[in-house]
Amino acid sequence: MPVVTVSGEMGSGAREVGRRVATLLGIDFVDQQLMVEAARRCGVPVGAVAEHDEKAATFRQRISSVINSFLESSASTGADPAAGGAGLEAVLSQTYADMARPQEEAGISDKRYLETMTSIIREIAASGRVVILGRGSQMILKEIPPVLNVLCVAPLQVRAQRSAEKEEVPLEEAKKLMARHDQGRAAFHRKFWKVDVDDPRLYDVTVDTCRMSYDLAAEVAASAARIKAG
Repeated sequence: MPVVTVSGEMGSGAREVGRRVATLLGIDFVDQQLMVEAARRCGVPVGAVAEHDEKAATFRQRISSVINSFLESSASTGADPAAGGAGLEAVLSQTYADMARPQEEAGISDKRYLETMTSIIREIAASGRVVILGRGSQMILKEIPPVLNVLCVAPLQVRAQRSAEKEEVPLEEAKKLMARHDQGRAAFHRKFWKVDVDDPRLYDVTVDTCRMSYDLAAEVAASAARIKAG
């Protein structure tokens, strides 16, 4: 069953393409926000939050189950289980720039962060049928043959225009936001895996979302995922 990771610089369309790939393959899409939400819910009773989308609710429950299993496993070994749901939420909500900072400034140890993300992402991928956005997932899952790793790229000016429209800020401000995000993302991958995050050799498929639409880029990635999954 297909597992896809999607990565890209700010404004490259990685999130948009990832969502479309998930829709085309009929599988789930998980990003940082969903994992943070699941971590937040680990401290509340099941059913405490009403859901309107049955499929979304089922998948959120699965992610929450993965995170609960991680907490229980950590506790059983005597390790700090990310200090419970609230602490885990803090781990998952770290930005690329946060984690690229020196350990004493970041507030969360590199070892704790990497172990947490590795455990959760591998567990999410284990059952298949999921598209995972960023968070080093292409590196965490690189030794798993059926996983398809996708890189989204686009020219700087195109990314800046998209970011300005999405964030509703002037173009120059969008360029500054992009620069901070892109630098943090690059530093994050150098710090944990000693790689250039945009090296095409890390990926199976690279799509230029300026030369093709998000829909076409998603079709290319989905087709590759089906073939690679056998």
